[in-house]
Amino acid sequence: EEDVLFTGINSYRTSQNLTILNKNDNAECLADEIAERFKNRPCTNVTGSATVPGTEPQFEDYPKILAKCHLNVSDTRDGSVMPACVPRLESSLVLTNFTKSQYSMSLNESKFTGMGIGKENDWIVVVLTTNTPGGTYSTDTNDDDHDDDHDDDDSNGFTFSIGLVNYLLVFILSFCFFLC
Repeated sequence: EEDVLFTGINSYRTSQNLTILNKNDNAECLADEIAERFKNRPCTNVTGSATVPGTEPQFEDYPKILAKCHLNVSDTRDGSVMPACVPRLESSLVLTNFTKSQYSMSLNESKFTGMGIGKENDWIVVVLTTNTPGGTYSTDTNDDDHDDDHDDDDSNGFTFSIGLVNYLLVFILSFCFFLC
């Protein structure tokens, strides 16, 4: 179902003269995790793509969901999370839930460059990504779980040492000027 939806969304975007969306593994992880949270919720006429904007469910453990996918909030704020509930995930209805609903506005935006899809029971979630720093869904590089024993080279130390030399040089020249 995910592959069919992925192809269908890209066909839809092509028909709208937009670029296709690339697969984003981190967005897919997030989509899987969100779908997992939705799996026991019933489909109603006010869930998924029929949800009134601003009334979407909030997940208290959202930071943990992001961490599980090695993401942080700053890398995901420009993206879009779009859950849809379709009984038995009927392929033609799934695509329609994205292209003929409020979600079509996001699908029609050229700023989106990537996509991840996850499903669970009757729920399917599409996560759209951008190529901006706030929407790349790139792996969180500030993860404290790294076992690396080396430190990355930081240019701030170089800047500090050059700045210190400049200050010392000015100090010495000033001292010589007042003595002479």
